Amino acid sequence: MNQMNQPIQTHPPYTIKFRLGWLLQMAWRDSRRSRSRLLLFISSVIVGIAALVAIYSLGNNLNDAINNQAAALLGADVKITSNQPLTPTMQHLVDSLHQHSNYSEEKNFASMVLFKKNGGTRLVQVRALQGNFPYYGALETEPIVAGMAFRTQQQALVDATLMLQFGAQVGDSIQIGNVPFQIAGKLLNAPGQTGFSAAIAPIVYIPLQYVQQTGLLQKGSRVSYQFYFHLNTTNGIDKWATSLRPILEANDCTIETIETQKESTGRTFADLTSFLSLVGFMALLLGCIGVAGAVHVYVKEKINTIAVLRCLGVKASQAFAVFLIQIMGIGLVGAMLGAVLGIGIQQLLPFVFSDFLPVHISTSISWVAVGQGICIGLIIAILFALLPLLSIRNISPLRAIRAAYETTPRAIYFSAWWVYVLIALFVYGFAYLQIQEGKQALQFTIGIAIALLVLTAIARLLMWMIKRFFPSSRGYIVRQALANLYRPNNQTSLLMVSIGLGTSFISILFFMQDVLMQRLNLSAAANQPNIVLFDIQSSQKHGVDSIAHAYHLPVGNLVPIVNMRLAAWNNIQATAALTDTARKLPRGLFRREYRVTYRDSLTASEKIVAGIWRGEYNGKGLPYISMETNYAKRNQVRIGDTLTFNVQGANMYAIVGSLRQVNWGGMQTNFLVVFPKGVLEAAPQFWVLLTKVPNQQVSARFQQSVVQQFPNVSIIDLALVLQILNDIISKIGFVIRFMAGLSICTGIVVFIASVYMSKYQRIRETVLLRTLGASRKQIFAITVLEYLFLGLLAAITGILLGLTAGWALAKYTFETSFHPQLIPIILLIGFVCVLTVSIGLINSRGIVKRSPLEVLRSEG
Repeated sequence: MNQMNQPIQTHPPYTIKFRLGWLLQMAWRDSRRSRSRLLLFISSVIVGIAALVAIYSLGNNLNDAINNQAAALLGADVKITSNQPLTPTMQHLVDSLHQHSNYSEEKNFASMVLFKKNGGTRLVQVRALQGNFPYYGALETEPIVAGMAFRTQQQALVDATLMLQFGAQVGDSIQIGNVPFQIAGKLLNAPGQTGFSAAIAPIVYIPLQYVQQTGLLQKGSRVSYQFYFHLNTTNGIDKWATSLRPILEANDCTIETIETQKESTGRTFADLTSFLSLVGFMALLLGCIGVAGAVHVYVKEKINTIAVLRCLGVKASQAFAVFLIQIMGIGLVGAMLGAVLGIGIQQLLPFVFSDFLPVHISTSISWVAVGQGICIGLIIAILFALLPLLSIRNISPLRAIRAAYETTPRAIYFSAWWVYVLIALFVYGFAYLQIQEGKQALQFTIGIAIALLVLTAIARLLMWMIKRFFPSSRGYIVRQALANLYRPNNQTSLLMVSIGLGTSFISILFFMQDVLMQRLNLSAAANQPNIVLFDIQSSQKHGVDSIAHAYHLPVGNLVPIVNMRLAAWNNIQATAALTDTARKLPRGLFRREYRVTYRDSLTASEKIVAGIWRGEYNGKGLPYISMETNYAKRNQVRIGDTLTFNVQGANMYAIVGSLRQVNWGGMQTNFLVVFPKGVLEAAPQFWVLLTKVPNQQVSARFQQSVVQQFPNVSIIDLALVLQILNDIISKIGFVIRFMAGLSICTGIVVFIASVYMSKYQRIRETVLLRTLGASRKQIFAITVLEYLFLGLLAAITGILLGLTAGWALAKYTFETSFHPQLIPIILLIGFVCVLTVSIGLINSRGIVKRSPLEVLRSEG
C-alpha cells in the first residue's frame, strides 16, 4: 500500500544529474583503451606549438637583449647625423651640447683600401673618428689596446674578416686615399655591427685628423657626419629630442637616443619574428586539420559507446562534454609536449640568426612564451576538434545502431557555422597581432581559407571523377586501389589537404629563392657590367678612360650624376613641409638627397607610362623632367607639378613632364629623376662608369691601377657583391627552410595519424578481401598504388598552387619574370610520392599480416 501511495515518476528511471566529477571520471575511464591513439592525433599540433614557443622565446629574449644593450648599440646618449656639412643653426646646437657632455665626431664614407703587401684592393666603409666613442660598449679589437691606441697615431683598425681575406697582419700597411696607415689591430666588433653588414661593407677606422690629407672628400662625395654625446645627465632627454626633431629635419639632420634606438631596432626584428610566427602558425593550422580529421574518425568509432551512455540516461550535451574533456586533456598534454620541444628548438635559434642580430641574446627559457604557446595550441586544437564533436549531439540510441547504414544529416554541418566563424576570427586575430595591419591580416586569413578550400574542392572533384569515370577495363589491383580513394570512411580529403598544403608551401619557398637568385645572376650574363666606378671627377674622366682602354674594357656607360635637394614643390617650401605636422604632406619628398642624371634618351630599363619625354631642352620656359612613377605616386607628385631643386646653393626650376616605369633589377644606373640635356652640364657633378672585366685577374690589376692613380675613385666589384648576396640569401633560405621543415614535420605527423586512425576501417576491408581470396601480395600492391595515386595527386595540386602563388609574387611583388625550373619540381613530386607510399606501408604493415579468422574473432 505504501508503494501504491508513492507519487508516480514522470521522468525516465535512469535520468540523473551528472556533475563535473562524474564527467571527468567517465572521460578518464573511456580513454583508457584509446589514450595512445588520442595522443597520436593530438601530436599533429606538437610541432606547430613548438615552433610558436621557440619563436616567441626568441622574440622575448631579443627584446630583453635590445633593451639591455641599446646603449651599447648606439654607443652614446645622443647621436646626431647629417648627410651634409652642418648649417650654422646645427653647428650652434652641436657646440652647445659639447659644453655639457663628452663629445665625439665621425665622418663615414665609402672608399677603396689598398693592401700594400700584396696589392689587394677592396671597397670599405671608412669611419674617421675623433674622441672617446663609444661611451657604452667598446670597439672589440685584437690586441685589446688597439681600440684606443690608433686614435692618436697614423694607424687604422681593419675588419678581421677583411684582413683574413687579404692575408694581412697587425703591423702591415694599407693606403686610404693619399695616406698610408699602419694596421694597429683587427676589428672584431663595433656598435651596431652584424655579420652581414661586415661582409657587405667591411669597416676600417682611422683618426679623423687625417681625413683631409687623404684627398677623398671631393665634390659629390657621399659623406655621413655623425656626432656622439655622452651627457652629464639624461633626465628628460627623450622629450628634449622630440622637441628638437622638427628643427633637425628642417636642417636635414636626424637625432637618436637610447630609447629611439630600442624602438627602431625592436621594430626591425619584430617584423622578422612576426613572419616566423606566421610560418609557425601555418604549421599549427596544418596540424589542427589533422586533429579535425582524426577526431572525426574517433567519434565514429565511439558511436556504440555514446549510444550506450544515451540509453543509460546521459543527455546529448553530457556525452558531448565527456569527449570534449578527453580532447581538452590530451590537447593540454600535447601542448605541453610541444612547449618542451619548443624550448629545445629555441636553444638553437640564436645560433641560426647570429649573423642577422646586432646584439648577443641569451637562450634562457621564456615562460611567457611557453604560456602563450600552450594557450594558443590548446584553444585552436579545441576549435578544430569541435567540428566533428558537434555530431555527438545528434546521436540517438536508435541512430547509433543504424550508424553504419545511414549518412549524417546535412543539418549537422550547417549547425557548426559558428565554429567556422570562431576559427576564422581566431586566425584573423592571431595574424593581426603579428602584423599589426588589418588589411594584411585579412589577406592572410583569406589566403589560408582559399588554399584549404581549393585543396578540399580538388580532393572532392578527384574522388567524384574517379567514381564517375571508373576505369573498369583496368586490372583488379588498379581498380581496387582507385576505389579505395572514395571508399566509406576514406581519408582522401584530409590527406590531400595536409600533403598538398605542405607541398605548396615548400614549392613557394623554392620558387622565391630561384627568383631572387635569377635577379642576382643578371650580372653574369655576357652583356652585363660587373664593375662599377663612381666618384669620378670631371677632370679624371680622360685618365680613367685611358686605364680602361689599356685593359681593353668597354667604357660606353659613362654616366654623369648631380647631387641636389628639393627646395619646393609647387608653392610648398621644404621648411614648411618638414615643420608642418597638421597637414599630411609628403615630407619624405624633401628629406632625401637626389642623385640625378641628364641625357637625351631613355635606357632599355625605362618606359614612359604617362606624359611625354623631352630629351633636349630648347632654352624656352622651364625644362621638363621625368620622375619614376611609383615614387611619384607615393609622394603625390603629378604631371605638371613644379619642382624647385637646390643645386649646391643655386635654385633649379623644373616641371614634371613624364613618369617612367623603371626596372630596378638590372645591373645598370637607374634614377628617380632624369633631366634632359642642356640643363645641368655646368652644375657640379661626378661620373659613374660601368664596365665588364673578363676575369678576376684582370679585375684585380685594373682596380690596382685605378686606385694608385685616382685614390678618390671607389670601385664596386659586382661579382664579389653577388657572391656575398648569394651567401646572405643562402643563409636566409636556410632560416626559411628550417621553418618550412617544421611544416613538413607537421604534415608527416598528420599523415601518420590520419593513416593510423583509418587503420581500423582497413582491417574489415582487408579481411573481406582475404576471405574472397586476395593474397598478401595483392593487398600490398593495392596499398602501394592507392598511396601512390594519393601522393601524386596531392603533390601535383600543391605544386600548381605553389606555381600560382610564385607567379603572383614574382610579377606583383618582385616585378620580374617567373621561370620555374622543371627538375626541382619533378624531384619534389617524387619525394612526396615516396614519402606518402612509405608512411602508408609502414602504417599498414600490421593489417596485411593479420589472418581473417583472427580479425573475425576479435570483431565478435
